[in-house]
Amino acid sequence: MSEVRIAAEPRTEFGKGASRRTRRAGKVPAVLYGHGTDPQHISLPGHDLMRALRTPNVLLRVQGLGSSEELALPKDVQRDPIKGSLEHIDLLLVKLGEKVTVEIPVQITGDIAPGGMLDQQLIQIAVEAEATHIPQAVEVNIAGFQVGTAVLAKDLKLPRGVSLAADEDALVLHVVAEKTADQVEAEISGEAEGEAAQGEGEAAEAESGE
Repeated sequence: MSEVRIAAEPRTEFGKGASRRTRRAGKVPAVLYGHGTDPQHISLPGHDLMRALRTPNVLLRVQGLGSSEELALPKDVQRDPIKGSLEHIDLLLVKLGEKVTVEIPVQITGDIAPGGMLDQQLIQIAVEAEATHIPQAVEVNIAGFQVGTAVLAKDLKLPRGVSLAADEDALVLHVVAEKTADQVEAEISGEAEGEAAQGEGEAAEAESGE
């Protein structure tokens, strides 16, 4: 579990204009909430926060809001859809020993047997873990997997103290037969024919509506 200390400042101005001013100053507007407390409106240093969020489910030790630091997990991160810069973040207060439900990445290692093709259905899986002991990822070694091999959520080997919070019968990945060149070409042709038929149908509808 990765922990990062980050300095926070109380926010007293609200609204879009105030948020824009906060971001122009290199900071990110945030809300800290949880455990029945009133939400705290704060701002966080943008560069430090961006670096921290590179780690999934990073635990933030928020400082500067009182005599002691607060532990928090990122819950809702809003980014600019074009620039990718941070716009706003919600932080959930947690305590030592408290269990939380989070999604962790499913990390694949190894290579399947020749003739097969990996079809990964889930890239993340929901688990329950102590807030200060959230695993970075769950690893699945697919070395030598043959066509037809499947891994369900209940087959994942989770660290001690971590339990599955997803449907245990959910398909995580399976190995399917590798497609031949003829099959790929047939699929492409079928898609092209479908698009052409759709275009003709739309054109006919447009003409009938004139």
